[in-house]
Amino acid sequence: MNNRKEMDAGIAEIVGVFCDPIIVYPSGWQDTMPDWIKPAITIDRLLECARSNKEGHPTATDAEALAYMYPRSLEAPLGHDWTEIYIYLGTRVCRQHQKSEFPADIAKETLTDGQMRDLRDLKAWIYDRRVNVRDERRRAEKREATEAAEQIRKETIGEQMFMPLAVK
Repeated sequence: MNNRKEMDAGIAEIVGVFCDPIIVYPSGWQDTMPDWIKPAITIDRLLECARSNKEGHPTATDAEALAYMYPRSLEAPLGHDWTEIYIYLGTRVCRQHQKSEFPADIAKETLTDGQMRDLRDLKAWIYDRRVNVRDERRRAEKREATEAAEQIRKETIGEQMFMPLAVK
């Protein structure tokens, strides 16, 4: 049984790579996200899925954290640490997925231990939100299927009650 649950969870993770929503800070700016970030998130999720299968502890990716922070950064100024984290993410994600180089004069290669902890916490929170949305969708689909089956059962029973009996 446990093996079956692990297999189902693994399949859900792989499906989630492609179907889970992108969690972003709720803002009027969320629709202005660059077009290249969505495929970058999918690629990074796939890599993270493979990594977490071996090492455990799945988390959101750098691209997802960048996508979450993007509309927030346009809403109001970020504090010093979050600005550093945002630039660090921009440096990493742009270098990995963009054809153009991230501007060297603002590139951020490392974070302090506290900033890394904040980034890990953000990524864990984003991942948890993603999984919660996935689970809610699954429960809603199951509920709809159950309701549809119950409706069919009621209709079938209703038809059977009014069918004439066969006489030999």
